[in-house]
Amino acid sequence: MKVRIGAGATEEEASAIASALAQHVGSEVNVYVGDADKPTVTWSESEEPPEDDLGPTEREEKLWEEIEEIEAGGPEKYKERLAEKGKLFVRDRLDLWFGDDGLKFEDGRFAEFDAEDKLPADGLLTGAAEFEGRDVHFMANDFTVKAGSMAAKGVEKFLRMQQRALQSGNPVLYLMDSSGGRIDQQTGFFANREGIGKYYYNHSMLSGRVPQICVLYGPCIAGAAYTPVFADFTIMVEEMSAMAIASPRMVQMVTGEDISMQDLGGAQMHAEHSGSADLVAGDEEHARELVADLITYLPNKAHEKPPRSEPKAPKLSPNGIDEVIPQSPNRAYDMTDLIERVVDADSYFELRPNYGEEIITAFARIDGRPVGIVANQPAHRSGAIFPDAAEKAAEFIWKCDAFEVPLLYLCDTPGFMAGSQVEKDSILEKGKKMIYATSSATVPKQSVVVRKAYGAGIYAMSGPAYDPQSVIALPSGEIGIMGPEAAINAVYANKLNAIEDEDERAQREQELREEYRQDIDAHRMASEMVIDDIVPPSTLREELENRFEFYAGLEKSLPDKKHGTIL
Repeated sequence: MKVRIGAGATEEEASAIASALAQHVGSEVNVYVGDADKPTVTWSESEEPPEDDLGPTEREEKLWEEIEEIEAGGPEKYKERLAEKGKLFVRDRLDLWFGDDGLKFEDGRFAEFDAEDKLPADGLLTGAAEFEGRDVHFMANDFTVKAGSMAAKGVEKFLRMQQRALQSGNPVLYLMDSSGGRIDQQTGFFANREGIGKYYYNHSMLSGRVPQICVLYGPCIAGAAYTPVFADFTIMVEEMSAMAIASPRMVQMVTGEDISMQDLGGAQMHAEHSGSADLVAGDEEHARELVADLITYLPNKAHEKPPRSEPKAPKLSPNGIDEVIPQSPNRAYDMTDLIERVVDADSYFELRPNYGEEIITAFARIDGRPVGIVANQPAHRSGAIFPDAAEKAAEFIWKCDAFEVPLLYLCDTPGFMAGSQVEKDSILEKGKKMIYATSSATVPKQSVVVRKAYGAGIYAMSGPAYDPQSVIALPSGEIGIMGPEAAINAVYANKLNAIEDEDERAQREQELREEYRQDIDAHRMASEMVIDDIVPPSTLREELENRFEFYAGLEKSLPDKKHGTIL
């Protein structure tokens, strides 16, 4: 950019003009004085502004002292207790997550600055940061300030952060270490319109719009325990974090039960029994690593699709797929052996691995494209669908659909489990939710009949009636109301029992079994156009690459209605 100024201008004046313009236009500026042929001053945006004799005033220095005091957190004795428990001070935790330059800004740093007792930032930090190349909102409790408890100013900060996330569409990280609400101050925040109850309203509004990821670093009790369960994904730290509706002391007072915090609501309890923990980390560093992996499968922003990565060949050769699948439909095997021959190497990321183990729910990539895998696991109770597994699958399908992650179903199940105990455990209710989630998902769905697809299992696993983009089978696939043994017993039991000769009866039973198996075989299903194709197992990876690629831009809609009634 060229600028000419009056002949009476000094060089200092020319420099000031050049500096201001360079910063404004973002390019080099040449300033000519009077009729000069050559520029008196040349300035680019990258040059440092001229030094002068002005510096921070006493007022600014005082502000820096106040900020330093706030950022020091609560009393030193509480920091020492953190170290004893292997926990980081909250600002050190933010350094771990975001590094030296990742934290963009903090809101509400001066909350409760004028309080009579020292309450730095009111024990709760909120702001925005860059995490693994993505912009995120965050909140983090400071346990050195009244055990990370929540009161009016901290609640206000939390709510503002959530509301801004609704506007920006960026993901939210909740780094939780809170003992709950401050009972002695409850009138200022508990039942108010803009009080702590609004947390969960905002969680509900954010649900499905942006990913909400929660990491627990300590016991989170009562109201503080709801944020983890409202989050889309929850990570707990072994022997450090816990969550429960009431503390062990309160439980003992109300019920008489004497129980430890870890037995009541520790990481292993929630990972194995309640299903509220998606992942368990060994320590703080591991928790960050898990979230860094998890977030790569999710959109950077609302209304976007998850980013693709550089494609990788599978960890194991697809040529071995058919050998992984036993010839006998009743023999167990590990479905992950098949998955590792289909997905990109090192991309398999399982969630809730110790809950509802009869179904695998995992993120992975195929040709660099994130997919959500819902797979029966024959290594656990033959892959029969139990209530916990159905619930886990339903929630995972729902999340994948919300965040535009295509779904891959790998079906090998004898169907939903039967019996008095599963009826008590709500097999019909939870099975209904899985079928509803599959029915309602509008992302591209590919269903593969690996081996058994019996009973309503084929419905839950996105069979032909559930609007998948394709249903393909391997040559080992079978689709039927039930397996051969159960079918023969149901239909022919009386006729077989009437045959007195044992050898003749056994021969006739075998003949009936083979006839039935032919009727449910994948070839019969393909011949009747029930399924789209039977593919050679060694080509399954390539087949799925092509099908997901072809349907990547698919747009589906649901019937016009307010919402369904199945939760």
